[in-house]
Amino acid sequence: MTDTNNLYERHLASAREATNQTTELQAHPSYRLAFTDDDFMMQDELRHVRLQLEYLKAQTILEQHKIKATIVVFGSARFVSPEYAAMLLAQAQQQLTKEPADPDAQRALSVAKRQVKNSRYYQQAQQFAHLVTEHSLDNPKSAVTIISGGGPGVMEAANRGAFDAGGKSIGLNIVLPHEQQPNPYITPEFCFRFHYFAIRKMHFLQRARALVAFPGGFGTLDELFETLTLLQTGKARKVPVILFDEQFWRRLINFELLAEEGLIHPDDLNLIQFVDSAEAAWQAICESYQLHDE
Repeated sequence: MTDTNNLYERHLASAREATNQTTELQAHPSYRLAFTDDDFMMQDELRHVRLQLEYLKAQTILEQHKIKATIVVFGSARFVSPEYAAMLLAQAQQQLTKEPADPDAQRALSVAKRQVKNSRYYQQAQQFAHLVTEHSLDNPKSAVTIISGGGPGVMEAANRGAFDAGGKSIGLNIVLPHEQQPNPYITPEFCFRFHYFAIRKMHFLQRARALVAFPGGFGTLDELFETLTLLQTGKARKVPVILFDEQFWRRLINFELLAEEGLIHPDDLNLIQFVDSAEAAWQAICESYQLHDE
């Protein structure tokens, strides 16, 4: 007689249980189960399968953890924290004192000074993520999760802010020629690694309820304009797109010129908002969704 405790146990053998190989013939590559055969899975003909698996892995885990709404934080990977920037400046000053005529030492000091100036972006991204996470922990009915590219710079700052607030955050790392390592502040179960940029971008935007873009390079611009394109064309619902440091963004991109030349509709300018502080960025999102402390 079957024990009723087994009523809801797994009935069919799991795929994991079927992977054991015992004989020499069974150990041959042709006998491997298809999904355990790396050589087979990495063939060009299987690219569509890898795309699907790469999407499904993160999708399944995030659904299991009931992650429904995120705030995306973009920005340069090259910004460093204020404390690290101060250390680099001290080292550069010390080296220049030893070798005042050395052009490399002079250049290093110039770079270090710029790092100190730009470290405010790191600090503000960290503070913004802290504000978001603090609200989410106190107000679970309107909780949102910080998501970043998972690397250094602004990405690290965003994950760090959530970590400091005692909350969880997501990091979407990407395989690059020069390996990008995940920053240490990502919640381990939400630390994902992607090969395909397209799938990574889809996960950035699928649950996004706002996007906050700090100054950045080609990667930041790519992600920003893809988001704006989806919003402009109606492929995605309107969400706040917030650009941090209005002076920087207006120097970099003449959005008004696009409207003046008829390349975008004047109303498209309303897709973006400019802010100059972490508090203002969070306030803009709260106003958009009428978020209040419960």
